[in-house]
Amino acid sequence: MEIRRTFDLLTRLATTTPQADCLVEKKAGTWQPLSAAQVQEQSNRVSLGLLQLGIGHGDKVAIISANRPEWIIADFGIAQLGAVSVPMYPTITVQDYRHIFQDAGVRVVLVENRKLLSRVQEAVAVMPNGPEHIFTFDKLEGVRSFADLLALGEAADATGLAALKAAVQPDDLLTLIYTSGTTGQPKGVMLSHRNILYNCENLTSYLPLPAGQKALSFLPLSHIFERTATYLYLLLGFSIWYAEGVERISDNLREVQPQVFTTVPRLLEKIYDKIVAKGQELTGAKKNLFFWALNLGLRYDTQKDQGIWYNTQLALANKLIFSKWREALGGQVRYIVSGGGALQPRLARVFWAAGIRVMEGYGMTETSPVIAASRPEASGNLIGAVGPVIPGVEVKLAPDGEILTRSPSVMQGYYNRPDLTTDTIDADGWLHTGDIGELVQGKFLKITDRKKEMFKTSNGKYIAPQPLESRLAESPLVEQVMVVGEGQKYAACLLVPAFAELRAWARNHNLPADLSDAALAAHAQVQHLYDQLVHQATAAFAQWEQIKKVALVPALWSVESGELTPTLKVKRKVVSHNYQQLIEGLYR
Repeated sequence: MEIRRTFDLLTRLATTTPQADCLVEKKAGTWQPLSAAQVQEQSNRVSLGLLQLGIGHGDKVAIISANRPEWIIADFGIAQLGAVSVPMYPTITVQDYRHIFQDAGVRVVLVENRKLLSRVQEAVAVMPNGPEHIFTFDKLEGVRSFADLLALGEAADATGLAALKAAVQPDDLLTLIYTSGTTGQPKGVMLSHRNILYNCENLTSYLPLPAGQKALSFLPLSHIFERTATYLYLLLGFSIWYAEGVERISDNLREVQPQVFTTVPRLLEKIYDKIVAKGQELTGAKKNLFFWALNLGLRYDTQKDQGIWYNTQLALANKLIFSKWREALGGQVRYIVSGGGALQPRLARVFWAAGIRVMEGYGMTETSPVIAASRPEASGNLIGAVGPVIPGVEVKLAPDGEILTRSPSVMQGYYNRPDLTTDTIDADGWLHTGDIGELVQGKFLKITDRKKEMFKTSNGKYIAPQPLESRLAESPLVEQVMVVGEGQKYAACLLVPAFAELRAWARNHNLPADLSDAALAAHAQVQHLYDQLVHQATAAFAQWEQIKKVALVPALWSVESGELTPTLKVKRKVVSHNYQQLIEGLYR
């Protein structure tokens, strides 16, 4: 059947290729599946329940929750009415909740648990025209639950639902996704059914696996990356298994044994670092063998056959060492899709060498999201680039190198902000991404920096911070880093050490074990270590780009502190403000 609206995916799954394990979550220690038919039945009940509350075409319903089946069931139920879902990150501030409720005109809120409910109630308390109804996914005393919404729908007359579904058009607004942004208030990106489904249809060849595969889901569904991936999985007939949380991903990978998952580079790096740390604990021949295999992997190149001797060694390394890496990921992983930030080349090399194809993608919420992506075959994957532009999408580079894109996946605009829409999408339909890039070999798109993040030193030289930060982040001793130097004589950086790795280094160098993070960061030997690390990492850059001074920061930047966006991008203005005196000290 033709897939014109997102909920058509569900209809096809329930009628033509019924799945017993469409959505699966762990409850009371066991994995419990919902069939496609059950998901469709509950989605219909959500539609009818909302209808009883007076919700109809164009009305806004917020979803605030970690990933779980109810999230997707609610999403489909809202869409079937022609209503609009407004997904919100659980981690954003109460002020952001209030702004989004007000700006979108949210009428119903579906929220996960007691903790998030209290934040919603705090946001709504001072709103004269706030949401009219709140339901919780968890059953809580004194609060209407999602089960109550389903019961409301079950008791309703269902005869008119088919006509309501039929009235929903592909270009109708499906969702309002408020982008966190590194500056300013969140703004609502308007995406239609057609926007997202067009993106999905052009991505099916990137996961060349038969129906019935398993995908592990842990990136937030409130972000377009995981949301579109979910629709793609359902389009391909995969079952979706929800991880119990970021801290349980390793365990869940081994239990579920998925063939595919999406991730952000930082999480993949943590998996890699954990494997390497175990290698460091080995002794003698086993340790030598581990690092022999690792070094082979770090030389891997998707674009070049390195000859029979290298290939023979790699085959042996795969049998002896990398097979254990695959077992640590469940033993069945074929593809890992990385997005949301630059992937360290060493990670791509090693995982490809280990027989796990890591595909890096690039896009924006405003483009539903994928613009370019590495292919699953080696010839379509250039390490260090984000891959060829995907089918159906146009890209061109402006004279200053800014990436412009045009396709049916480009958003309808920013909600209530026609001024921002015309600033972003020009008269010819080209969306200005704000990213600077280049085409390598005339084919592979490579992102070199954010246009708005480039700065000029007092010597008149422009510096792009992202390549420097990406290079520094390759070190296992670096957790977070931000390059500074606007209007100054030279570039410097704020750097948050990876304290677990740093403490291991400190033990090996006989530093006191009882030092706090702040005291450890201030220790002269540690300062010298990071000075040397930064000097060596940036030595290959142009002289004016090299980082001259380093300030170590003993506290992680976080979403809760307001220093990171929900997608873990550094809010440069906030960090610069919070560490103003420290930055000024770098130039005294």
